[in-house]
Amino acid sequence: MSIARTAKSIMSQSLSHAKIVARRSKDRGHAHHGWLDTYHTFSFANYYDPKFETFGALRVLNEDRVAPKSGFPSHTHRNAEIFSYILSGELTHRDSTMNKGATSTVASKDSFYRIKRGDVQFTTGGSGISHSEHNEHSSEPVHFLQIWALPWKNGLTPRYHDLTVSEQKKRAGFVIIISPLKAGKGASDEQEKAAVPVVEGSIPIHADLVMGASIIANGTSAIWTVGASAVTSKDDRKVYVHLPMAHDGKSKVRLPDGTVLREGDGAFVTTVNEGDPLTIESVGTAEAEVVILDSA
Repeated sequence: MSIARTAKSIMSQSLSHAKIVARRSKDRGHAHHGWLDTYHTFSFANYYDPKFETFGALRVLNEDRVAPKSGFPSHTHRNAEIFSYILSGELTHRDSTMNKGATSTVASKDSFYRIKRGDVQFTTGGSGISHSEHNEHSSEPVHFLQIWALPWKNGLTPRYHDLTVSEQKKRAGFVIIISPLKAGKGASDEQEKAAVPVVEGSIPIHADLVMGASIIANGTSAIWTVGASAVTSKDDRKVYVHLPMAHDGKSKVRLPDGTVLREGDGAFVTTVNEGDPLTIESVGTAEAEVVILDSA
């Protein structure tokens, strides 16, 4: 047996207790509104399946494509942690926190955040925030993941964060993009304003959840360490693996039990604990951009 195969065998055995269930792209909810082409991993809008409502703190995972010069008009969210991971194109965000004293109107057209490939934006809905998301590019669509998590506490002060993660870092392994607020559930107002995450350089979230991403070259692998040494709940973590539809179907990954995910597929990984190694091998003809959502 080759050294490579021996190493793979050892890593697979170390995760032999894991339960891995694929969520195939074709089985997701899907809607095409002309301006929006969207796939729903969990129940959302007109798509409902009682088997897919939440997974740990994870509530929504939508893979969206928004046409040029269109987007989501102003609407309000409460008591949800909402984040967007941009795969291609650009998205323009406006929200009510940009207008001092405003609570129900979105900021003016001249006040916005514009995020592009490699960027992640994050909003704490808390007690209520109004926002809009538009693709203001003249000709290019925007492709992104829209993700919601359930917070550990309701009525929080609405806040906005964004982060740029370099391609180089993602190609070197999994990068932690989001980690829990270090001060935890009992954070003071000052600690909330300071917004210090457990993992330095990441975005803080009000949940026992970690998000990571990696770009894995074909023929190579990357290892996600469950919990990323950043969580409170150590046992029975719930890890969702998602492979976006980013390379015209050319990306594929293999999980430790042999399950192969194609673009748009995901997998529920359960009965795993903090520190367990989850090895993801890129087996397609193009590199694979993998997103991990790891929660209690």
